[in-house]
Amino acid sequence: MTTEEKTALAGFIDLTADYLADGHTRIKESSLPLAYMIEEDDEDEEYEDEEYIEESAESVESADSVDSVDSDSLEALAAEFAACKACGLGTARTNAVPSEGSSHPLVMVIGEGPGADEDAAGRPFVGRAGQLLDRMLASIGLYRDRNCYIANIVKCRPPGNRDPEAGEIAACLPYLERQIMLLRPRLILCAGRVAAQNLLKTGTGINALRGEFTVFRSAALEIPVLCTFHPSALLRDESLKRPAWEDLKLLKSRLDSLDSPEEE
Repeated sequence: MTTEEKTALAGFIDLTADYLADGHTRIKESSLPLAYMIEEDDEDEEYEDEEYIEESAESVESADSVDSVDSDSLEALAAEFAACKACGLGTARTNAVPSEGSSHPLVMVIGEGPGADEDAAGRPFVGRAGQLLDRMLASIGLYRDRNCYIANIVKCRPPGNRDPEAGEIAACLPYLERQIMLLRPRLILCAGRVAAQNLLKTGTGINALRGEFTVFRSAALEIPVLCTFHPSALLRDESLKRPAWEDLKLLKSRLDSLDSPEEE
């Protein structure tokens, strides 16, 4: 084990000890890179942060204009999401949640669907799990305003944050596939079982899918896909942090290999 890995593991043990002692996890200066994982009370996935939601809503316009290339096509898709009533989710939502990020992403992150915070803000991954996702991505040099694109399997919130149903997924998947064709990311990161199984069209569980790359194929397009746990799962179960960090290291290694010159 390298010195860096020992430091990371020590930080993880410290975080776990804090949590077991009083139900809270405090960020320590020495706890790297696993310090991104969690901050305060983990108990409620339906976390509401009104100030954060307001800030997110105010920044929608700037987020949508991150990158102008192909923006007309992406904007046209967003307009279709906003008008879509192909399933019951379209009638119950507050806002459709189209997706956001760079239109030339290194990585496209695909989650399950919007939660309460996302439904209120009209943006993907802005609640507590989304803030954790941002810290996870930043730990390996990925940012939604520079080199990453954030999307979901379904564009409207399933009531009570339940799993989207088969008909709802079938109505939304063509939108996602069109986004992938437009964006052509170098890699795809599937966050959670629902995203992984529906993108890859498999019934295999997330524990078996994660830890190695598979391939998404559509028409003539082939994109490597890495599956990992959804950030909300990490908020509920700290034992998933270590394997999630291993997945991030694998993603970073693959990204680094894409940037390396080919051997002669």
